[in-house]
Amino acid sequence: MLDTDRRLSWFTKVMVVLVGVYLVIPTLIVIPLSFTDRASFAFPPRGWSLDYYRTFLTEPVWRDALLTSVKLGLAVMVLATVLGSAAAVALVRGKFPGKSLINGLLLAPMIVPVIVIAVATFGVFLRWQLVGSFTGFLLAHTVLALPFVIVTVSSALRTFDDRLELAAASLGAPPMTRLRRVTLPLVLPGVLSGAVFAFVTSFDEVVVALYLQSPDMRTLPVRMYTSVTSETDPTIAAASTLVLVVTTLLILLPQVIRRGDRA
Repeated sequence: MLDTDRRLSWFTKVMVVLVGVYLVIPTLIVIPLSFTDRASFAFPPRGWSLDYYRTFLTEPVWRDALLTSVKLGLAVMVLATVLGSAAAVALVRGKFPGKSLINGLLLAPMIVPVIVIAVATFGVFLRWQLVGSFTGFLLAHTVLALPFVIVTVSSALRTFDDRLELAAASLGAPPMTRLRRVTLPLVLPGVLSGAVFAFVTSFDEVVVALYLQSPDMRTLPVRMYTSVTSETDPTIAAASTLVLVVTTLLILLPQVIRRGDRA
Protein backbone atom coordinates (compact mmCIF):
# COMPACT_ATOMS: atom_id res chain seq x y z
CA MET A 1 0.00 0.00 0.00
CA LEU A 2 2.88 2.34 0.84
CA ASP A 3 4.59 1.65 -2.50
CA THR A 4 1.33 2.40 -4.32
CA ASP A 5 0.98 5.72 -2.50
CA ARG A 6 4.56 6.64 -3.39
CA ARG A 7 3.98 5.79 -7.04
CA LEU A 8 0.84 7.91 -7.10
CA SER A 9 2.73 10.74 -5.42
CA TRP A 10 5.54 10.65 -7.98
CA PHE A 11 3.05 10.31 -10.82
CA THR A 12 1.16 13.34 -9.57
CA LYS A 13 4.35 15.39 -9.28
CA VAL A 14 5.47 14.42 -12.79
CA MET A 15 2.06 15.28 -14.26
CA VAL A 16 2.04 18.66 -12.51
CA VAL A 17 5.50 19.44 -13.89
CA LEU A 18 4.52 18.38 -17.40
CA VAL A 19 1.32 20.44 -17.36
CA GLY A 20 3.25 23.43 -16.00
CA VAL A 21 5.87 23.13 -18.73
CA TYR A 22 3.17 22.78 -21.39
CA LEU A 23 1.50 25.97 -20.18
CA VAL A 24 4.66 28.02 -19.68
CA ILE A 25 6.78 27.17 -22.75
CA PRO A 26 4.56 29.02 -25.30
CA THR A 27 4.79 32.11 -23.12
CA LEU A 28 8.55 31.90 -22.69
CA ILE A 29 9.14 31.73 -26.46
CA VAL A 30 8.41 35.44 -26.64
CA ILE A 31 11.55 36.19 -24.57
CA PRO A 32 14.18 35.17 -27.17
CA LEU A 33 12.03 36.74 -29.88
CA SER A 34 12.36 40.09 -28.12
CA PHE A 35 16.14 40.03 -28.65
CA THR A 36 16.03 39.47 -32.42
CA ASP A 37 17.91 41.81 -34.74
CA ARG A 38 15.45 41.45 -37.62
CA ALA A 39 11.97 42.80 -38.28
CA SER A 40 10.34 39.38 -38.16
CA PHE A 41 9.09 36.78 -35.70
CA ALA A 42 11.35 34.01 -37.01
CA PHE A 43 12.23 31.52 -34.28
CA PRO A 44 14.91 30.94 -33.22
CA PRO A 45 16.40 34.39 -33.91
CA ARG A 46 19.41 34.42 -36.20
CA GLY A 47 20.95 37.45 -34.53
CA TRP A 48 20.67 39.23 -31.21
CA SER A 49 20.00 42.87 -30.43
CA LEU A 50 18.44 45.22 -27.88
CA ASP A 51 17.04 47.51 -30.56
CA TYR A 52 13.42 46.64 -29.92
CA TYR A 53 13.74 47.27 -26.19
CA ARG A 54 15.19 50.67 -27.08
CA THR A 55 12.28 51.26 -29.41
CA PHE A 56 9.77 50.30 -26.74
CA LEU A 57 11.25 52.70 -24.20
CA THR A 58 11.91 55.65 -26.54
CA GLU A 59 9.16 55.74 -29.17
CA PRO A 60 6.32 58.04 -27.98
CA VAL A 61 3.59 55.62 -29.09
CA TRP A 62 4.88 52.80 -26.89
CA ARG A 63 6.20 54.97 -24.06
CA ASP A 64 2.98 56.95 -23.69
CA ALA A 65 0.90 53.75 -23.67
CA LEU A 66 3.15 52.29 -20.96
CA LEU A 67 2.91 55.42 -18.80
CA THR A 68 -0.86 55.51 -19.23
CA SER A 69 -1.18 51.89 -18.11
CA VAL A 70 1.08 52.45 -15.09
CA LYS A 71 -0.77 55.58 -13.96
CA LEU A 72 -4.13 53.91 -14.47
CA GLY A 73 -3.02 50.74 -12.70
CA LEU A 74 -1.79 52.67 -9.66
CA ALA A 75 -5.01 54.69 -9.45
CA VAL A 76 -7.12 51.54 -9.79
CA MET A 77 -5.00 49.81 -7.16
CA VAL A 78 -5.63 52.56 -4.60
CA LEU A 79 -9.34 52.97 -5.31
CA ALA A 80 -10.12 49.25 -5.56
CA THR A 81 -8.12 48.45 -2.42
CA VAL A 82 -9.95 51.06 -0.34
CA LEU A 83 -13.42 50.18 -1.63
CA GLY A 84 -12.80 46.43 -1.72
CA SER A 85 -11.37 46.32 1.80
CA ALA A 86 -14.33 48.28 3.16
CA ALA A 87 -16.74 45.98 1.32
CA ALA A 88 -14.95 42.89 2.64
CA VAL A 89 -15.23 44.12 6.23
CA ALA A 90 -18.94 44.78 5.76
CA LEU A 91 -19.57 41.40 4.14
CA VAL A 92 -17.58 39.37 6.69
CA ARG A 93 -18.61 41.13 9.90
CA GLY A 94 -21.84 42.88 9.00
CA LYS A 95 -25.30 41.46 9.51
CA PHE A 96 -27.86 42.97 7.17
CA PRO A 97 -30.57 41.67 4.83
CA GLY A 98 -29.52 40.82 1.30
CA LYS A 99 -25.86 40.31 2.18
CA SER A 100 -25.54 37.22 -0.01
CA LEU A 101 -27.11 39.05 -2.96
CA ILE A 102 -24.77 42.02 -2.57
CA ASN A 103 -21.80 39.69 -2.27
CA GLY A 104 -22.83 37.96 -5.50
CA LEU A 105 -23.22 41.28 -7.31
CA LEU A 106 -19.79 42.50 -6.19
CA LEU A 107 -18.15 39.26 -7.35
CA ALA A 108 -20.08 39.13 -10.64
CA PRO A 109 -17.27 40.68 -12.74
CA MET A 110 -15.24 37.50 -12.08
CA ILE A 111 -18.01 35.39 -13.64
CA VAL A 112 -19.66 37.52 -16.31
CA PRO A 113 -17.80 37.41 -19.67
CA VAL A 114 -15.61 40.47 -20.10
CA ILE A 115 -17.07 41.23 -23.53
CA VAL A 116 -20.52 41.58 -21.95
CA ILE A 117 -19.13 44.00 -19.36
CA ALA A 118 -17.29 45.90 -22.09
CA VAL A 119 -20.39 46.40 -24.26
CA ALA A 120 -22.53 47.42 -21.29
CA THR A 121 -19.86 49.79 -19.99
CA PHE A 122 -19.43 51.36 -23.42
CA GLY A 123 -23.18 51.97 -23.72
CA VAL A 124 -23.44 53.62 -20.31
CA PHE A 125 -20.20 55.62 -20.52
CA LEU A 126 -21.09 56.87 -24.00
CA ARG A 127 -24.19 58.47 -22.54
CA TRP A 128 -22.19 59.85 -19.59
CA GLN A 129 -19.45 61.13 -21.94
CA LEU A 130 -16.77 59.10 -20.19
CA VAL A 131 -15.52 57.17 -23.23
CA GLY A 132 -11.87 58.00 -23.89
CA SER A 133 -11.38 59.66 -20.49
CA PHE A 134 -9.13 58.68 -17.60
CA THR A 135 -12.13 58.72 -15.27
CA GLY A 136 -13.98 56.24 -17.47
CA PHE A 137 -11.03 53.86 -17.53
CA LEU A 138 -10.59 54.24 -13.77
CA LEU A 139 -14.22 53.40 -12.99
CA ALA A 140 -14.40 50.48 -15.43
CA HIS A 141 -11.13 48.87 -14.29
CA THR A 142 -12.03 49.39 -10.64
CA VAL A 143 -15.22 47.39 -11.17
CA LEU A 144 -13.15 44.57 -12.70
CA ALA A 145 -10.54 44.68 -9.90
CA LEU A 146 -12.92 44.90 -6.92
CA PRO A 147 -13.73 41.16 -6.72
CA PHE A 148 -10.05 40.23 -6.33
CA VAL A 149 -9.61 42.65 -3.44
CA ILE A 150 -12.83 41.49 -1.78
CA VAL A 151 -11.87 37.82 -2.02
CA THR A 152 -8.34 38.25 -0.63
CA VAL A 153 -9.30 40.62 2.19
CA SER A 154 -12.34 38.51 3.11
CA SER A 155 -10.12 35.44 3.34
CA ALA A 156 -7.73 37.30 5.65
CA LEU A 157 -10.59 38.52 7.85
CA ARG A 158 -12.11 35.04 8.16
CA THR A 159 -8.81 33.66 9.49
CA PHE A 160 -8.41 36.63 11.84
CA ASP A 161 -8.84 35.90 15.56
CA ASP A 162 -11.54 38.28 16.83
CA ARG A 163 -10.41 37.71 20.42
CA LEU A 164 -7.40 39.92 19.77
CA GLU A 165 -9.68 42.88 19.12
CA LEU A 166 -11.73 42.03 22.20
CA ALA A 167 -8.56 41.92 24.27
CA ALA A 168 -7.50 45.34 22.94
CA ALA A 169 -10.97 46.73 23.67
CA SER A 170 -10.87 45.35 27.20
CA LEU A 171 -7.60 47.24 27.74
CA GLY A 172 -9.26 50.50 26.73
CA ALA A 173 -8.18 50.82 23.08
CA PRO A 174 -10.67 52.91 21.05
CA PRO A 175 -12.00 51.54 17.72
CA MET A 176 -9.52 53.44 15.50
CA THR A 177 -6.60 52.32 17.63
CA ARG A 178 -7.76 48.70 17.45
CA LEU A 179 -8.04 49.01 13.69
CA ARG A 180 -4.62 50.62 13.29
CA ARG A 181 -2.63 48.61 15.85
CA VAL A 182 -4.35 45.19 15.80
CA THR A 183 -6.56 44.52 12.77
CA LEU A 184 -4.61 46.13 9.91
CA PRO A 185 -1.20 44.60 10.74
CA LEU A 186 -2.73 41.11 10.84
CA VAL A 187 -4.76 41.41 7.62
CA LEU A 188 -2.13 43.48 5.80
CA PRO A 189 -0.87 40.53 3.68
CA GLY A 190 -4.40 40.02 2.35
CA VAL A 191 -4.80 43.73 1.63
CA LEU A 192 -1.45 43.86 -0.19
CA SER A 193 -2.37 40.77 -2.21
CA GLY A 194 -5.63 42.41 -3.23
CA ALA A 195 -3.78 45.60 -4.18
CA VAL A 196 -1.34 43.67 -6.36
CA PHE A 197 -4.15 41.78 -8.08
CA ALA A 198 -6.01 45.06 -8.65
CA PHE A 199 -2.96 46.61 -10.33
CA VAL A 200 -2.31 43.54 -12.49
CA THR A 201 -5.98 43.34 -13.48
CA SER A 202 -5.94 46.92 -14.72
CA PHE A 203 -2.49 46.68 -16.30
CA ASP A 204 -3.35 43.53 -18.32
CA GLU A 205 -6.97 44.36 -19.26
CA VAL A 206 -7.58 44.81 -22.99
CA VAL A 207 -11.22 44.06 -23.87
CA VAL A 208 -12.86 46.94 -21.99
CA ALA A 209 -9.94 49.20 -22.93
CA LEU A 210 -10.58 48.54 -26.62
CA TYR A 211 -14.10 49.92 -26.24
CA LEU A 212 -13.12 52.92 -24.10
CA GLN A 213 -9.96 53.97 -25.96
CA SER A 214 -9.46 57.24 -27.79
CA PRO A 215 -6.53 58.71 -29.75
CA ASP A 216 -5.38 60.48 -26.57
CA MET A 217 -6.12 57.64 -24.13
CA ARG A 218 -4.70 54.26 -25.10
CA THR A 219 -3.29 51.65 -22.71
CA LEU A 220 -0.35 49.36 -23.35
CA PRO A 221 -2.46 46.20 -23.94
CA VAL A 222 -4.48 48.09 -26.57
CA ARG A 223 -1.28 49.26 -28.26
CA MET A 224 0.03 45.67 -28.20
CA TYR A 225 -3.22 44.37 -29.68
CA THR A 226 -3.09 46.97 -32.44
CA SER A 227 0.52 46.10 -33.19
CA VAL A 228 0.00 42.35 -33.41
CA THR A 229 -3.08 42.67 -35.65
CA SER A 230 -1.93 45.36 -38.08
CA GLU A 231 1.86 45.16 -38.39
CA THR A 232 4.92 42.91 -38.03
CA ASP A 233 6.90 44.62 -35.31
CA PRO A 234 9.03 42.63 -32.82
CA THR A 235 8.70 45.56 -30.44
CA ILE A 236 5.61 43.78 -29.16
CA ALA A 237 7.85 40.89 -28.10
CA ALA A 238 9.94 43.27 -26.02
CA ALA A 239 6.78 44.78 -24.53
CA SER A 240 5.38 41.32 -23.79
CA THR A 241 8.60 40.24 -22.09
CA LEU A 242 8.67 43.27 -19.82
CA VAL A 243 4.99 42.85 -18.97
CA LEU A 244 5.56 39.15 -18.26
CA VAL A 245 8.49 39.86 -15.94
CA VAL A 246 6.78 42.70 -14.07
CA THR A 247 3.50 40.79 -13.68
CA THR A 248 5.28 37.68 -12.41
CA LEU A 249 7.27 39.68 -9.85
CA LEU A 250 4.14 41.45 -8.63
CA ILE A 251 2.23 38.19 -8.23
CA LEU A 252 5.14 36.65 -6.30
CA LEU A 253 5.46 39.71 -4.04
CA PRO A 254 2.58 38.79 -1.66
CA GLN A 255 4.05 35.30 -1.23
CA VAL A 256 7.40 36.80 -0.24
CA ILE A 257 5.69 39.14 2.23
CA ARG A 258 3.75 36.27 3.80
CA ARG A 259 6.88 34.18 4.21
CA GLY A 260 8.64 37.14 5.79
CA ASP A 261 5.80 37.59 8.27
CA ARG A 262 5.87 33.90 9.19
CA ALA A 263 9.62 33.99 9.68
